[in-house]
Amino acid sequence: MEIPTTPLSNGVQVPVLGFGTYKVTENVEPIVSSAIEVGYRHIDTAQMYGNEAQVGAAWESSGLPRESFFLTSKLDNPHHNPDDARRAFDKTLRDLRTDRVDLFLIHWPLPDLHPGGYHDLWRVLEDFYEQGTARAIGTSNFFQPHLEMLLRDASVTPHVNQIESHPYLPCQSLHEFDSSHDIVTEAWSPLARGKVITDPLLTQIGQAHGKSAAQVAIRWGLQRGDILFPKASNTERQMQNIDVFDFVLSEREMKLIATLDRGDDGRVGSHPDQKR
Repeated sequence: MEIPTTPLSNGVQVPVLGFGTYKVTENVEPIVSSAIEVGYRHIDTAQMYGNEAQVGAAWESSGLPRESFFLTSKLDNPHHNPDDARRAFDKTLRDLRTDRVDLFLIHWPLPDLHPGGYHDLWRVLEDFYEQGTARAIGTSNFFQPHLEMLLRDASVTPHVNQIESHPYLPCQSLHEFDSSHDIVTEAWSPLARGKVITDPLLTQIGQAHGKSAAQVAIRWGLQRGDILFPKASNTERQMQNIDVFDFVLSEREMKLIATLDRGDDGRVGSHPDQKR
């Protein structure tokens, strides 16, 4: 199955569904290889995950050209010093077996480390972008105040902001802020770490379309304009997660799903302002 793409503000095309590798630490290469065989071409990893080398081995052993893949990685928290960031990025390229990444993100905002702004660190990512070793750059887990601080000194506006987002935590105001600055929102944990798969409303809506609650949650995110990273270790679930392009949720169904918003109580991951 070929997954559709969407353009970033710089014209780079990104598959709208990616394969997330958070907490995939065992059998990484066969799991990612399975996802590639199913049809995933956008692979999301991070220095923090400790699996970049295995992701690199998986895409390389696929037999497909590098240009077939969209590889995303993220800067780990201990490397916010500019020199450390450069060294860590070089290791990412080596581990991923590539001379460039398609998207490189600051993984967490760490506001206590950046009371005066993100100028020095963001300048490093801008260098990667200008040199062509990152085709796009962005942020991860940044709230609006973090982004406003970064944008104050940025020469290049982030192309992406990757956040926790799912029907229980839609982050609508942040989504609108991103859109107003031509920043594409990416959603990690779009299934709320599995919590949505038994949701009665999503299940009911899914029955009307012959789909599962998980597929409804993924379709909801896609219709909001997000790029999503559902995670699955087995091939059957990987296939189900991309079998979402043959139905459309109605405006009424989208509004019903909006009622599932639990605000911050719906969060399943860490809060971006949490000390790390």
